[in-house]
Amino acid sequence: MAQNVEKIKDHAELFQQPEYQELFKSKKESFEGMPASDEVARVAEWTKTWEYREKNFAREALTVNPAKACQPLGAILAAVGFESTLPFVHGSQGCVAYFRTHFTRHFKEPFNAVSSSMTEDAAVFGGLKNMIDGLANAYALYKPKMIAVCTTCMAEVIGDDLGAFITNSKKAGSIPEDFPVPYAHTPSFVGSHITGYDNMMKGILTNLTEGKKKETTNSTINFIPGFETYMGNLRELKRLTSLLGVNATILADNEEYLDSPNTGEYEMYHGGTPLDVAAESINAEQTIALQAYSTAKTREYIATEWGQKTSVIRPWGIKGTDQFLMALSEATGNPIPRELEVERGRVVDAMTDTQAWLHGKRAALYGDPDLVLGLLQFLLEMGVEPVHVLVTNSNPTFEEEAKALLAASPYGRSATVWGGKDLWHMRSLLFTEPVDFLIGNSYAKYLWRDTGTPLVRIGYPIFDRHHLHRYSTIGYSGALNLLNWIANTVLDELDRNTIVPAKTDISYDLIR
Repeated sequence: MAQNVEKIKDHAELFQQPEYQELFKSKKESFEGMPASDEVARVAEWTKTWEYREKNFAREALTVNPAKACQPLGAILAAVGFESTLPFVHGSQGCVAYFRTHFTRHFKEPFNAVSSSMTEDAAVFGGLKNMIDGLANAYALYKPKMIAVCTTCMAEVIGDDLGAFITNSKKAGSIPEDFPVPYAHTPSFVGSHITGYDNMMKGILTNLTEGKKKETTNSTINFIPGFETYMGNLRELKRLTSLLGVNATILADNEEYLDSPNTGEYEMYHGGTPLDVAAESINAEQTIALQAYSTAKTREYIATEWGQKTSVIRPWGIKGTDQFLMALSEATGNPIPRELEVERGRVVDAMTDTQAWLHGKRAALYGDPDLVLGLLQFLLEMGVEPVHVLVTNSNPTFEEEAKALLAASPYGRSATVWGGKDLWHMRSLLFTEPVDFLIGNSYAKYLWRDTGTPLVRIGYPIFDRHHLHRYSTIGYSGALNLLNWIANTVLDELDRNTIVPAKTDISYDLIR
């Protein structure tokens, strides 16, 4: 029978049709062995209680939906920030396919990375042959200027030595002897994506700057964004440093790669920090990191091996941006331009306009350590009261810093920092101690569905909304974006709660 293309249904509508609903019902009854619906409802209600929360927080051997990813994901993000660089993952093909997909879903851009395609035989005999063949193929087919190698669990468990493997690959003629192949061991079973970013950044800078140290500096300042997934932040960083007259080197600049223009012509490698510029970073005046916990090893390496001053400044909110600009002004001797003073005033005015809607609101948030600290800086400036602060990839230093920041504000003193916890823990927190809104990535939509807590999508990954990664969250412009997203989520929820005609719509106001 001929198909009518006019009646093709999207999956969101298709699976609501009676035949599919009947299929799902039969599947539950015949195959899933579901308990009776009243028992399911009883247990579901029990998971909302303090009794269940205590059991939930007592678990030790199980993690449910952690708010982190594994090391190689961060490593390949660092790699694509350098000119014509191809990430090479020494491990199975399935792992690198996952990493590519994860970034493509967030950035809505193709993400290139290859693997050594290790299988069972490599797991037994080692992956040297895979490395030799893989590097040769990658070099010949994709013509990169640099190949950055990291590892997955398989390679780490069997103990493959990347340094030796790369040396042997060069001896075998896979790639030229002088071709740059930085590497980082990135076992997925320890650390997280921010650890992998740090390891790869250190590996790349170690490789590119070897033998490049000079007696004098080159009057530049290095900026390391960290595990940054908002391309608007890289653009904002470039704008601010340009306005201050800073001779800036961004390590690594993946802005154009992950937000590339459609010009009608295919390019495999977009933008990136030029390799010769990155090599000269060893001779910069200083290095400023915008994140601390995704750059810890890199900063230690720069300070000890390069003998270079390093610092961390998070330009989030008004105070953080002020500190960042004043540091640049001091470093260059250039005044902060009038343009930025006016911009600051506009944002302060906007915050004043909106503060009545956010002052005293209770919030929950989760994410990477530096993201959470930046958000806390902004929330406290607005008089929002953080209640639940959850970071899966936490560490004691972060927790001390977060607690000190919260204790310094009257709005932060009722907050609890939950280090090492996951999103199933957050679910219990939201049921037992409700808040006015939740800040998190796309995975938080399940918390919104279960608990009814309004969701502000900030973080990584954002899979289910488009273009948020193109905006900034840093600088004065970023503060305005944060204000917009948070305040309008609160107002949207107010409208949803006052929308029933002749019942709640007495407060369904036109003007807020």
